[in-house]
Amino acid sequence: MSGPLRVALVAGEASGDTLGAGLIQALRRREPDAEFFGVAGPKMRAAGCEVWEPAESLAVMGLYDVLRELPRLWRLISRLRAAFIAARPDVFVGIDAPDTNLRLARSLHRAGIPTVQYVSPQVWAWRQRRVHTIHESVDLVLCLLPFERKFYENQGVAAEFVGHPLADAIPLTVDRAAARARLGLADAGEVVALLPGSRRGEVTRLAADFARTAVWLAQHRPGIRFVAPMASEAAREIFSRVLKRLAPQVEVCLRDGEAQTALIAADVALIASGTATLEAALCKRPMVVVYRTGPVTAFALRKLNLVKAKFFAQPNLLADRRVVGEYFQEQVDPPALGAELSMWLDDAGRRAELEQEFVGLHVDLKRNASERAAQAIIDLLQRRRPAVSP
Repeated sequence: MSGPLRVALVAGEASGDTLGAGLIQALRRREPDAEFFGVAGPKMRAAGCEVWEPAESLAVMGLYDVLRELPRLWRLISRLRAAFIAARPDVFVGIDAPDTNLRLARSLHRAGIPTVQYVSPQVWAWRQRRVHTIHESVDLVLCLLPFERKFYENQGVAAEFVGHPLADAIPLTVDRAAARARLGLADAGEVVALLPGSRRGEVTRLAADFARTAVWLAQHRPGIRFVAPMASEAAREIFSRVLKRLAPQVEVCLRDGEAQTALIAADVALIASGTATLEAALCKRPMVVVYRTGPVTAFALRKLNLVKAKFFAQPNLLADRRVVGEYFQEQVDPPALGAELSMWLDDAGRRAELEQEFVGLHVDLKRNASERAAQAIIDLLQRRRPAVSP
């Protein structure tokens, strides 16, 4: 490699932005003059990434939303493909957002640019044929979950388990009292965290269910409090509007960000399926997980038998059994959600057992992920470096 290391990155959503920022910092510790550019969020920008497109431009969820946004996404991918090939980075790192990143990686790989996918697509869970595309498109998959590496090895795809950055960032023992004091909940009794998702479509689909569940809990458990960390201003606007319409009598403390603080402060959490479920487990909190997608996507998932995994909540996937409740589509029923949250609030023994299981999960995932990911990328580039003739 002559000159500074040049890394192209594409990250989607807030979780990808966090991963990307950690990776940039770890790579820069190895290559102080490294240059970073691509699709990034505010954390990656702060870490020194030149932003060609904002990360939220990729935040699309569900088959209907994807179809509606497809022309724009195709134009974006085409523009990025041309720009990256012209820039000739030393390596391309796609962070999550597999529908976008695998398309880009395939073209860049054919153009002779080394390609890495950071965060495995859930190919082991559904649409398993994508593994062939990954094999043709990616030189290395960096896996956050331990069972993913074995799946890829069985398919002949190079993969490394690096651990999960959230497990590195969250302490093994969390301080609930300090978190409550920070949120102004120091004198509160029972506290429920409400996390209805980060994407507009996701929050729109779940906001009413979350509001009605809060109403049910408030009716059955007087004095209960709610805290809702919002992933974005758009999510806050959607959720607050629905709360005013459906739960005007329920006091919900809305916060900008601070999801981790809210989860530590809470006794239990109601969470949209995604990375937040793992974050809740690392904060040692019982939870109920919900997933509601558009009707077209739900029909395709069921009728075409696309889903191979037994679970969708990350704690259940990692345990390979149902340790927390998960509800899909029409199962997302506020009285049922409220009853399961109440069970966790009432059953201290079961809650303590779950918290101990989450400690074990935390230890398994705590591997200094950003450093391991950075080193795996450096090792990949060194293996590909042409031998120098004597």
